[in-house]
Amino acid sequence: MRVALILEYSGERYHGWQSQPACISIQSELETAISRIANCRVGVVAAGRTDAGVHALYQVIHFQTPIWRPMSAWVRGVNALLPDDIAVLWAAEVDETFHARYCAIERRYLYYLLNHPIRPGVSQRKVGWFHKPLELEKMQQAAAMLLGEHDFSAFRTAECQAKDPVRNLTMLEITQNDHFFIFEFRANGFLHHMVRNIVSSLVYIGHGKYPPGWMQLLLQNRDRTLAAPTFSPYGLYLAGISYDAKWNLPPFNQSPLATIMLNANRSLIKV
Repeated sequence: MRVALILEYSGERYHGWQSQPACISIQSELETAISRIANCRVGVVAAGRTDAGVHALYQVIHFQTPIWRPMSAWVRGVNALLPDDIAVLWAAEVDETFHARYCAIERRYLYYLLNHPIRPGVSQRKVGWFHKPLELEKMQQAAAMLLGEHDFSAFRTAECQAKDPVRNLTMLEITQNDHFFIFEFRANGFLHHMVRNIVSSLVYIGHGKYPPGWMQLLLQNRDRTLAAPTFSPYGLYLAGISYDAKWNLPPFNQSPLATIMLNANRSLIKV
């Protein structure tokens, strides 16, 4: 049987999604737990590989197993064997042709940024942080220049293995709630470090280092060395994967984490 799972995890303890020698990863923890339930070695395929320190609110994976188990075993049973910072939220048997990565139509990321003179304590490693004041309107003007299909070479790491740097960015929305900025990205796919590199360049624009039009120049020049350094991974969340309705996967619903982050803002002392 082929099974699809939806899971969430905190990435701060892990060296990213992908299994690596002598490193703890989300994939290795999940495969170990699933293999124990299946009583055989099971490999899993994810919709997207998150980097070290990056979190997920809605990650989709699939795996193949010769052993039948009730869906509760793939949720409660696997969760009983996983570390506390990884949780399976949903499971269902899917058609043999379903593929978590290749059947995905759109991916969604959220970036939570605390803009405050004092670094975070309780939300440490759950949000990004920048200490200088940011102007929302300037960042929104620059973000609008990135919408649509573009060559995003200026915003990918040198280690990016994608053969084609062209992506279709369908949403880049920036909202502010007092000291918090939330960046929402939606695209047919993302290059390695693309979201974090865009956020860092937007932050440069937001605090006045460059005007909004600088973003257009970065796109045109396609030179990674001209853009801002890669921003912290800790505020980044894989927040949704969209599929054709025929696969019957549940849609992403806003996580309670968003409310938690914004409520945490109320405890900040005005400086």
